[in-house]
Amino acid sequence: MSEDCIFCKIVRGIIPSTKVYEDDKALAFMDIAPLNKGHLLVVPKDHVETIVDIDPQLYGHLASLICRLAKVVQAEVRPHGMNVMQLNGKAGNQVVPHVHLHLVPRWEGDELTICAWEPVMGNKDEISATADSIRKAL
Repeated sequence: MSEDCIFCKIVRGIIPSTKVYEDDKALAFMDIAPLNKGHLLVVPKDHVETIVDIDPQLYGHLASLICRLAKVVQAEVRPHGMNVMQLNGKAGNQVVPHVHLHLVPRWEGDELTICAWEPVMGNKDEISATADSIRKAL
């Protein structure tokens, strides 16, 4: 746990939250500044700053929980779609340095812009070289 981390304070109960699920590894709660109705967050109880730092099994647990919650949100909130986001580092727009996954229900015409880019074809040789480097490191 981190003394200064807002999510660690929520996990410890120092800061109140609207919990929707809790187990020994994770906590899911409603976002207090929701992008849309039903926007919730899933965090590990242990303080881990980014995906680079987290144990893959713990991240898998969070992903499994997001999948379970998405099914319930779909049934209860009835969005037309959903976004699942996990941001890392300042350049990746991570605001709270504690791993967290967002589940954001979406409706057609909601005018919410989360991530917008125009696809531009990349350099095939550069893409292949990067893929080779990643494969070799695995």
